[in-house]
Amino acid sequence: MERPSEIVECGDFTLRRWRGQSDLAPVVTLIEESVEHLRPWMPWVERHGEEYTREFLERSDAKWASGEAYNYAIVEDGTLIGMCQTYRGTEPEGWRLGYWLHPAATGRGIATRATAAMATEMFARPDVEYLEISHDLANVPSGAIPRRLGFTEVRRERATPPAAPSGSGTEVLWRLSRPAP
Repeated sequence: MERPSEIVECGDFTLRRWRGQSDLAPVVTLIEESVEHLRPWMPWVERHGEEYTREFLERSDAKWASGEAYNYAIVEDGTLIGMCQTYRGTEPEGWRLGYWLHPAATGRGIATRATAAMATEMFARPDVEYLEISHDLANVPSGAIPRRLGFTEVRRERATPPAAPSGSGTEVLWRLSRPAP
């Protein structure tokens, strides 16, 4: 099974596969510093803590090994500034993308460029036909990323629990198909 690169250089920042438990302390700090920024949109933040993060890193390793998901740290000048991931969608040829940044790293195009780099990695795999991104309708900054990258909005639907605390209750789904050869 082909896997994406473990390290993806993006100019002024890098995507790198999580390093297991050696990333625990920096990830806990990254999330703690980002909690108020993430809380409106990421229901998992309420479960945040060292044990939850330890389990996340263990699941990340296992899912990478199985090919179920590829989770990356976004690193700038040696400091973690966010996370991004791709994971299997509901159909075998489709994958989902997700991302978030520390609040000090927003507004600089990092999430857009990280998502573009992940799309390039995934479309290098012969089994990936399309990528999807979903977000709450009220999360306008998150929705700007697929729009910038040429994704097409394919539907809006009622969000399934757990819905984002500040969300509208409507999930927007975007799709990008494999570029023609």
